[in-house]
Amino acid sequence: MTDDSTEERITRGDAGEDDLPPLRTALEAVLLVTDEPVPAVTLAQVTERPTEEVEETLAELAAEYVGAGRGFELRNVAGGWRLYTRPDCAPYVERFVLDGQSARLTQAALETLAVVAYRQPVTRSRVSAVRGVNVDGVVRTLLARGLITESGQDEDSGGILYRTTPLLLERLGLQSLDELPSLAPLLPDLDDLDAAQPST
Repeated sequence: MTDDSTEERITRGDAGEDDLPPLRTALEAVLLVTDEPVPAVTLAQVTERPTEEVEETLAELAAEYVGAGRGFELRNVAGGWRLYTRPDCAPYVERFVLDGQSARLTQAALETLAVVAYRQPVTRSRVSAVRGVNVDGVVRTLLARGLITESGQDEDSGGILYRTTPLLLERLGLQSLDELPSLAPLLPDLDDLDAAQPST
């Protein structure tokens, strides 16, 4: 026999069948990985719960975050819901981001950046082939730093192509890529690498 509070928790998604996480927990998990507002109807489809229940739970979460003085807020903007940092925390967030941008690149990042610079536009798999290791994490870091950018897709493999940005030239004090040291001849030919490893 369950009391009213237990029945309410079950109805609201605070307990589920097959040991599924509560609705509020599932919503938080999804919202943490999105970078754009997500409509309540989409969240309802993902969590397989009624839209009205999802909207009510989102509103409760938003109020809870504000009431608890959390460093983030849940806002309903542009037809969807998304987590944002609190406005009064902006100085700390900006300082963290700027410090991260000015931090020194690791050796792995420098090597990956060199391959992109000399072989651009180039796919991630080709960079991995040159370096002999997976470069997914390093590529994400370079993208976040604004040192490389996506530049279309490779016609043969469909893989995303990457090239360096003007910010890299600015950081290196160069006018153009033509001023890079003559290192390209030391790198393996990409056609030879393609024959040994498929591009993705």
